[in-house]
Amino acid sequence: MSSAGKVIKCKAAVLWGLKQPFSIEEVEVAPPKACEVRIKILATGICRTDEHAISGAMTTKFPVIVGHEATGVVESIGEGVTSVKPGDKVIPLFLPQCGKCSSCINPNGNLCVKADVTGKGVLSDGTTRFTCKGKPVYHFMNTSTFSEYTVVDESSVTKIDANAPPEKVCLIGCGFSTGYGAAMKTAKVTPGSTCAVFGLGGVGLSVIMGCKSAGASRIIGIDLNKSKFEKAKAVGATECISPKDYTKPISEVLSEMTDNSVGYTFEVVGRLETMIDALASCHLSYGTSVVVGAPPSSKMLTYDPMLLFTGRTWKGCVFGGWKSKDDLPKIVTDFLAKKFDFDELITHVLPFNEIEEGFNLL
Repeated sequence: MSSAGKVIKCKAAVLWGLKQPFSIEEVEVAPPKACEVRIKILATGICRTDEHAISGAMTTKFPVIVGHEATGVVESIGEGVTSVKPGDKVIPLFLPQCGKCSSCINPNGNLCVKADVTGKGVLSDGTTRFTCKGKPVYHFMNTSTFSEYTVVDESSVTKIDANAPPEKVCLIGCGFSTGYGAAMKTAKVTPGSTCAVFGLGGVGLSVIMGCKSAGASRIIGIDLNKSKFEKAKAVGATECISPKDYTKPISEVLSEMTDNSVGYTFEVVGRLETMIDALASCHLSYGTSVVVGAPPSSKMLTYDPMLLFTGRTWKGCVFGGWKSKDDLPKIVTDFLAKKFDFDELITHVLPFNEIEEGFNLL
């Protein structure tokens, strides 16, 4: 392509500081260095994790270009890149897969050492590829998809089927895969089981879809906002409840509703109180509770160890447990085979310059 090797000027949504609105700016995107890939972004989703960066719940350096859930096409590649080529349709990976670290090598691990969990905001060589008004702009979670072009390390991109609709499969870059995998891969929900899902946002709905795919016979959605119940039922929840309607602890409510048979619970909110509630709500002897929602940074959790001593399993889950580079193309293939659809997960489609409105809707 004619732009290969050159700086590209394009639009990006820049955050200049904490709790500030997005500013649509012209940025300069440098060409990819060795083992890097420059991507033209076709569609990007809005995820609550991006909002955590704005609010300060997540450590981030400013100015920054956030966004981490997207589909794009490879514009150019740096020296040594072999897994993708210009023209390939791809998903950028906020959770990389280097293939060499202890997590990548172990069949049960997926939290690659190259993941930017501390908010460094730079690529592998310690520098950024974005400039705006003469100032360097930081990357976010190895991806920075709120830009018309971005640069990522080769470990942070995977090729997908060319026929995949970008405005839908971008959800596989974070929200859908995180929830679906929590049920299918992390919890390993069994056929005929009873599940309870705390939090019915996009990821919570994806957990429900995973529980349904795994064959759960009863899926109870839990949220304070009853307007979310209709969608939850549309994707597979058998019933929905609001803790506001009860005076007793939600764990007791669920135990009475199910004759004490909740095998799996999922916390998809990211609040310490609901993590404890979800743990207490699964069966005391054989239940598994999965923490899916990103917890607030620098917070400590206090709980009664008897909740675990009786036999419960408490698990964490990053990106649904998937090995990103290997597994995402397969999930895209399953989507194209109509094993699930995303119509209930997509509420609005907006032009890029209305990104602030998108966050207001969120």
